[in-house]
Amino acid sequence: MPSSKEIRTKIKSVQSTQKITKAMEMVSASKMRKAQERMRTARPYGEKIRNIIAHLAHANVEYRHPFLAKRDAVKRIGLILVTSDKGLCGGLNTNVMRMALNRIKESEAGGVQVQVTCIGNRGLGFIRRLNAPVVSHVVNLGDTPHLEKLVGPVKVMLDKYSQGEIDRLLLIYTRFVNTMKQEPVIEQLLPLKGEELGLRTHLDKETIDAAMMAPLKNEDLGLRTHAWDYIYEPEAKQVIDELLVRYLEALTYQAVAENMASEQSARMVAMKAASDNARNIIDELQLVNNKTRQAAITREISEIVGGAAAV
Repeated sequence: MPSSKEIRTKIKSVQSTQKITKAMEMVSASKMRKAQERMRTARPYGEKIRNIIAHLAHANVEYRHPFLAKRDAVKRIGLILVTSDKGLCGGLNTNVMRMALNRIKESEAGGVQVQVTCIGNRGLGFIRRLNAPVVSHVVNLGDTPHLEKLVGPVKVMLDKYSQGEIDRLLLIYTRFVNTMKQEPVIEQLLPLKGEELGLRTHLDKETIDAAMMAPLKNEDLGLRTHAWDYIYEPEAKQVIDELLVRYLEALTYQAVAENMASEQSARMVAMKAASDNARNIIDELQLVNNKTRQAAITREISEIVGGAAAV
C-alpha cells in the first residue's frame, strides 16, 4: 500500500489537472457561443446561394459551366478534409478521419486515385501518415475562420477539376447538430447536381430519402416543375463562372464554421467529463489516504500498548 505522503502527492497532481481541465471547459464554453453564432449567421447566405445554384442548374442558358457537367468515368477524386488544429476535443477528429480513411480505402480498392486538401493540422498529420498525396493545405486558422486563408487551397482543387485532373470533388467535415451531438458528413462539391441542391434546400432528410428511393413526382415534393431563366449582365459565362466559384468557397467556409462550432462543443463536453473524473479520482484517493492514516494510527497505538504490556 502506498504511503500517506505518496497519496497526498497524487491528490495534489490530480487537483492541478482538474484546475486545467476546468479552465479549458470554461474557455471552450465561451468560444462555443461565439462559434455557434458565427455558424448560424453564415447559414442564411449558404442557403440562399444554394437556391440560386439549384435554379441555375435547371436554367436553359447558352452557356453551361464545366462544374455542372456530369462525368461518367471517375478515375480520380479529390477530398477536402476539414479537421481542427488542436486536440483534446473527444472523438471529433477521430470520427471524421475514420470516414476519410474509409473513403480513401474504398476508392483505392476500386482503382480510383485520391488527392487530398487538408484544412486543419490534425487532418494534415493524419493524411501524411497515410502517405496519401496532399496537394494543398492550410493550418493555424485560429478561433475565427477567414475566407482569404481558405481560397487558395480550395482553388487548387477547383483548378484541378477544371483541367480534368480530378473527376469528382468531395468535402468531409463535422456538422454541428447541438452541443452534445456532432456528426461527420461527406458531401459532393463537384460536379454540382441541381436536383440534389433543390431537394436539400426545400425538404428534410426523410423526404429526400423518399425522393431518392421512390418515383415521386415533383408536384408531390413541392418542387417547381418549370424551367428557370435569367438575364445576365455582362454575359452568362462571366457571371456563372464567378458565382459558382463563390458558391464553392461559401460551402467550404460554412463547413469550417460548422467544424469550429463542433470542436468547441466537443472540447467543452470532453473537459467537463475530465473534470468530473478528476473529482471522482480525488474522492477515491482521499478515502485511501484516510484508510492509510487510520491504519498507521492503529498500528502506532498497538505498538504503544504492546510496549506498555511488556514493561
